[in-house]
Amino acid sequence: MTKKYIITGMTCESCLVNVKTAINSFPSIEVVDIQLDYPQVNIFSEESLNFKKINFKLKKLGNYTIVDTDQAQEANFIAPLKSKNLFPEKNISTYLPLILIIGFISGISVLIQYPFIDFSPMLWMRHFMSGFFLSFSFFKFLNLSGFANAYRMYDIVAGKWKFWGYLYPFVELMIGILYLINIVPFYVNLFTLIILCVSSVGVIKSNFKKEQIKCACLGDIFELPMSTVTIVEDLTMVSMSLIGLISI
Repeated sequence: MTKKYIITGMTCESCLVNVKTAINSFPSIEVVDIQLDYPQVNIFSEESLNFKKINFKLKKLGNYTIVDTDQAQEANFIAPLKSKNLFPEKNISTYLPLILIIGFISGISVLIQYPFIDFSPMLWMRHFMSGFFLSFSFFKFLNLSGFANAYRMYDIVAGKWKFWGYLYPFVELMIGILYLINIVPFYVNLFTLIILCVSSVGVIKSNFKKEQIKCACLGDIFELPMSTVTIVEDLTMVSMSLIGLISI
């Protein structure tokens, strides 16, 4: 029997592939058709779906949930799915978590040099980059699998090799520590420059395609949309690592 179902949490083509693969892994189930628009998925099944088992498997891949269309109507799921704009309002409050974190890191990086007798912009930049990578890796560790799944939606490396999404927070942590203790600064800046340049490619491509996906810079904790703000953030860090590399 073929029946229509709703799956919440899908935002792009990669989501469709992940969800379809997971559902098709059940022997008695076959995804006939799947799309981002309502009603989203037609499933052929020889028996009634075990939503508990399917949702358990989907949650391992991302924030996906499958529900019956009747259940969706009762839970009032349909209205939000009819809208293609997943991030309808982009204003200062949307990016408030990112603004606050960047502000805190910037301020602390200044205060480290108190009483500012011989203030060094280069020292400030090194401390800022250390705080940036340490803070951002922390938020990714709060939900490592959630970050990995969100990151692979746009990163060109994580999209091909999923393990990179799990490894990346550890790389950020290592970079943050190396900036903090200032060991082999030339190689640290060079490595950072390469990593950020590669990461920026996926961010820029997603923005050009106007994909409505979540930015994973702060892990899976905050609902930050991918936008030009993300590009500016990445390119600023690329510029800082380049300046640090040249100044050595």
